[in-house]
Order: sequence, then structure tokens, then C-alpha cells
Amino acid sequence: MDLVPALEEPLKQPLKSVLGPATAKVMAEHLGLHTVGDLLHHYPRRYEERGQLTHLADLPMDEHVTVVAQVADARLHSFASAKAPRGKGQRLEVTITDGSGRLQLVFFGNGVHKPHKELLPGTRAMFAGKVSVFNRRLQLAHPAYELLKGDSEEAVETWAGTLIPIYPATAKLESWKIGKAVQTVLPSAQEAVDPLPASLREGRGLVTLPEALLKIHRPHTKADIADARARLKWDEAFVLQVALARRRHADTQLPAVPRTARPDGILTAFDDRLPFTLTDGQKKVSTEIFTDLATDHPMHRLLQGEVGSGKTMVALRAMLAVVDAGGQAAMLAPTEVLAQQHHRSVTEMMGELAEGGMLGGAEHGTKVVLLTGSMGAAARRQALLDLVTGEAGIVIGTHALIEDKVQFHDLGLVVVDEQHRFGVEQRDALRGKGKQPPHLLVMTATPIPRTVAMTVFGDLETSVLDQLPAGRSPIATHVVPAADKPHFLARAWERVREEVAGGHQAYVVCPRIGDDTDEADDPKKARKSPEDEAEKRPPLAVLDIAEQLGHGPLRGLRVEVLHGRMHPDDKDAVMRRFAAGETDVLVATTVIEVGVNVPNATAMVIMDADRFGVSQLHQLRGRVGRGAAPGLCLLVSEMPEASAARQRLNAVASTLDGFELSRIDLEQRREGDVLGQAQSGVRSSLRVLAVIEDEEVIAEAREEAAALVAADPELERLPGLRTALDALLDEEREQYLEKG
Repeated sequence: MDLVPALEEPLKQPLKSVLGPATAKVMAEHLGLHTVGDLLHHYPRRYEERGQLTHLADLPMDEHVTVVAQVADARLHSFASAKAPRGKGQRLEVTITDGSGRLQLVFFGNGVHKPHKELLPGTRAMFAGKVSVFNRRLQLAHPAYELLKGDSEEAVETWAGTLIPIYPATAKLESWKIGKAVQTVLPSAQEAVDPLPASLREGRGLVTLPEALLKIHRPHTKADIADARARLKWDEAFVLQVALARRRHADTQLPAVPRTARPDGILTAFDDRLPFTLTDGQKKVSTEIFTDLATDHPMHRLLQGEVGSGKTMVALRAMLAVVDAGGQAAMLAPTEVLAQQHHRSVTEMMGELAEGGMLGGAEHGTKVVLLTGSMGAAARRQALLDLVTGEAGIVIGTHALIEDKVQFHDLGLVVVDEQHRFGVEQRDALRGKGKQPPHLLVMTATPIPRTVAMTVFGDLETSVLDQLPAGRSPIATHVVPAADKPHFLARAWERVREEVAGGHQAYVVCPRIGDDTDEADDPKKARKSPEDEAEKRPPLAVLDIAEQLGHGPLRGLRVEVLHGRMHPDDKDAVMRRFAAGETDVLVATTVIEVGVNVPNATAMVIMDADRFGVSQLHQLRGRVGRGAAPGLCLLVSEMPEASAARQRLNAVASTLDGFELSRIDLEQRREGDVLGQAQSGVRSSLRVLAVIEDEEVIAEAREEAAALVAADPELERLPGLRTALDALLDEEREQYLEKG
């Protein structure tokens, strides 16, 4: 993070030949460590004490682990096999113990000689390998190991009475080898330039950066580890918040055209024809947005709201205000189904106001056009013409909006729906189509805990809609344990029939489409847990389930399928029939997760619900209970009751509060999933900062960063901080920050 010449030294060709080329290559390819500084910031995951060993009883299946234990027993067996038909095959079985449990190690063939000599009963060592099960017992096959001898001076120095750091490792490079490499480069830590201003560091009683690096890698006491972690957490939080504060500051320096609605324009005409009153939350958020739109620098606002809280209505009123002011508004949706759905609902809500320039169109009207990749050439040509002439005030589209040939007359507002599906390049490409930077409104229906919002969306002002519109009905959610209680599943299908008999409709959601080529509609979404791996059953598929239901429990009902691989026209036709009530049950993938609005749909059955994440289940559930009748969501799972997957489902069933669920989701997922690949496709830069636990540090760092950037936007007085920022904000990190 704070790379200076000594720390920028490449591991591959260091001056003092710090690491061998093979080790350096593995570090670069498997751990993303390229320089001395990268290695110093590769912190231990945990520490072992010589007298206090890992709990072998708690080892996770299928994971690469490092354990410290004592050899209890070692036996050499001979056996016959295809390679050694005369009974000359050799297998060494070693049992190790740590007091809490026992673990078997197994070595075969020529690989038995060295461990047979070295792993004698009573010997203590570190062992690393992948945990598997053989004959119902946990074992490590051919583990790497490092003896913990107490006799040589070097070993005494390294191990006696110390805390042994256990590093995040790979099958190609064991923890202790990483530890040795770190020891080699540790003297360079003295040259690390401190990014924290001295006044902040001293005011908060934090140790210097060189001291923190020394203590995290070679702690003598637990207090050393605590000091180091407290300091390194501040580094991560503060440098990140300074980067975000600088982006906010830079945005306020950009020029934008103020957009203010006319008192007698299209917005007023639209409000006058609304058949309901806006909620207090919608009014409050709209006021915040209109205030931003009226300023001469671009709005950057995140609108997060519960599923069904009326975000689309708020966004539409913002778009109409911009049209009133003579500009155009573009809404970017992640899928064609959602773009078509938005276009349909916007034109329905606007009525004749969406028919500007047409016969029978309202006097204040404008055109609302749809632009997607699969449109016919003639319709596409007309849409492009309407945009460049300014005839169309509102355009709703997918990535097709970003293409070079799309030109606007005067783009004033960009609305991005479901922010987490778009990368910064796409967002910026659309914003770049304005004569001056347009205003930006980002919407998400996935509630984001405050700390994540501060860390990932820190460059956006945040508005929250947490009030559901009047007339929304409660949704009852139940877990259906299909394996333990098959009659519960039979009852689930009866409930679907009852809803249909009552004049309503239902969704059935599956993780997979159903031909052999696909893993899921979006492979990243199909959640793989150790339990799934143990199951070895592929996730249930739309095409299979639809056929089984049509011939079985839902025989006689009108069942249709919807998935991401259908032709866009077919998808649209299916959605139109379902919306019109011509279909009783829609069997779909997560293509219906966001934005689909059919108030008459009251029931949803989610098959293999354990294959979805908490937030995704909450999203899906939000598709029912959108009308006056109460909603029902049934989470079908074959996972055993005690499994983590079932606990996740129980959490979803226990609350309708998306913010509460997003916290649970974050606590159950690893930090890197939230801020690393799952969020942005890029390795997370957070190593010791835990977003939920360190809420206070993040909030304080944000305040300190805002004050510092306001006083010195270019950080002229803080060269160390500038260096740290440059390291954080290489091209990869820039994308990570904005992609959120």
C-alpha cells in the first residue's frame, strides 16, 4: 500500500536475491504478490501458540489447512496393487493429535521414506494439505510438513515460546514458506513511508507503520498483534476514505447544467394524474434529488430502497423534471426483461404524456423510447433518430445505450438501475454522451448496510426509501425441508393450486435453465457451498421442473417457462401473458429477480433455495405481495436442519427487513466477497478491516478524510499519503472503487 523504492523491489529479481525465482513466480501467480511491499502486506490469517494447538475436531472439508500437532502413531503397511502386484506397495499412515481430535496423514509409494524416518511418535510439526474423508475419517493425503525442532539455535529463535503466524497459503506454497520469505524481507519494513498524518496517528495512539509491520509478522505477545491490527485497520480505512473524499471533491468541481422543473410542465401534469399519493419517504427523497438537480455541479446520488418501496416512481419524477428543463434522461437497466418492464410501466404510468408529438398525445408530452440490442433495424433507427433530435425526452435501455452510434440531443440525467450489475466503464461511457457531465442517480434494491455504503459507495450521497407504499401486503415465508419432510413439498404444490383457484398467480424459481451447457443463468450466482459439493446433485432446472409440474402436481394449470437464453421477443411475450393473467404459473430462473411487477402474483416457490444468497432470496421474494392480497414465499431445500445453508434460509424466513438481512448476509460471507471479486471482479484491497465489525473506524476515518481533503485537496503536505493512494488507486483499484 505504501510502496517506496525499497518496498517496490520486485520479488522476482531483487537486489539481494531475496527469494528464489520459483517461489517468486508462485507468489505472483497464486497470491498476487509482486513486490517486497506486497509481501509485507500479506498478513497472517491467525497465529498458533506452541502450547496451544489447532482444534483438529473443527477442520473444514475440502479446504487447504495448516495445523500444528504432535505425532501419536506411525505405521508402515504393505499392499498389492496394479503397480505393485507382489504386495510391494507401501503406505505410511501417521496419526497426529492436538488434544481436541485426531487426524490421519497418509503417504504412498516412494513418498513414504522421508516421513517414515522423520515423523516419529512425539515429534511436533506443522502440516499443510487438503482435508478429505476416507473410510469416514478425516485425513490429509501427502501433506507438506515442517518439523518444529527445539534444539538448533535457529529453530529455538524462530519457534520457542513465539506465536507462529499462519499465512493465507495455497497448495503450491505452504504457510511456513511464506513465513520464511516474509522474514527475509522484514528488514525493509523500516523504510515504509507512513501514510497517516502524524497528528492523526499520535492523537489516536497508533504505532508507526514500520512497527505495525514488524508486530503483525513477528509478534511476541497478543498485545503486539492487537497494536498492529489497530494501526493497519486505520491505514486501510483512511486511505480508502481519502480516495473517496477526493472523488467527491473532484465531482463538485465539475460543471453541470442545473435542471429545474417548470411549475406548469410535464412533472406537474404527471403528478396531477397519479391515482395515489406518494409516501412521505418518496416525497422526502424526491426533494433531495430535485435540490441536487438544481445545482451547477453533477448530482451523484445512490437511491437504495426496499424491494417494492417505489424507487421507479422517484426516478421517473426526476427524469420528468429534467425533461421539463429541456434535457433528456436515460435509464440503464441490466437485462432486456427489466428494460422492457421499465418501459412498459413508465409508459403506462405516463399515459398520454408518453405520446409527445403523436396524435392524441398530451400538450406537455414527450416520447419514451426503448433501446435494446435485439430490436429490429427499423425500430432501432427510429429510436436513435428520436434521441439525436431531442424528440424523445426519456430513453430506457440496456448496454445498447452505451454504443458509439447512440447520440443524444442534450443528456441531462443518467439513472442506473441495479448498480451492482454495471462496471464503471459502462456507467462512464453513458455519462460521456452529455455535452457537460449529466447528473447521476444510481438505484439498488439490495439494501446495503451503512458501513458498506460508506466503504463501497463512498463517492455517492445516499438516499434511503424504507417505507412501503400503501396497499402493499405482508409476505409470509416458510422453509420447506423437502428431504426430511416430503409431504411438506406436496403441500407446497397444493398451496400453489389454492392461490390459482383464488384467481391469483404463482412463480416457481430454479437455479438452472436445464440443458447440459449451463450451470445457471449467471454462473456467479449459483451458490456453491461445501454442502452442495457433498451433495453432488446438479441444481434443479427450469425446463425439468416445468415438465414435472405440468404433468404432476400442477396438471391442468397454465404453466410457462422464462429464462435468460430465450429470444428477447419470446421473453417479452411470456411476461406480457403472465402480466395479463393468461398464465397461472411462471417457472423461471433469477431473470425475474429484479423489477418484475405483477400485482396479481401472490405465491412463489424457490427450488434449491440454499443455492441462492440471502440478498438474492430477499429480492426474489419481493416479486410477490405487490397487490392487495397477502404474499406467500416457500423456500424448498434438501439441506439437513443443522447445516449453515438451512440457518441462512431460516434467517430469510424470520424477517422482511432487507437491511437486517444484508447484515446477516455480510456476516456469513467472507469480507473479500463483498469488497472483492463478488462486488467488483477485482481482488479486495481490504486485508485487516472488517466492514461490519469496524463500523466505528470507518465512520471516523470518513470524517477525518473529508476534513483533510477539504483543507488540502492535492495532499501537497502529505507525500506519504499520496504514495499510499497511488498504490491503492492503480488501474485495478480505480475500477474496484467505482464498481462497488
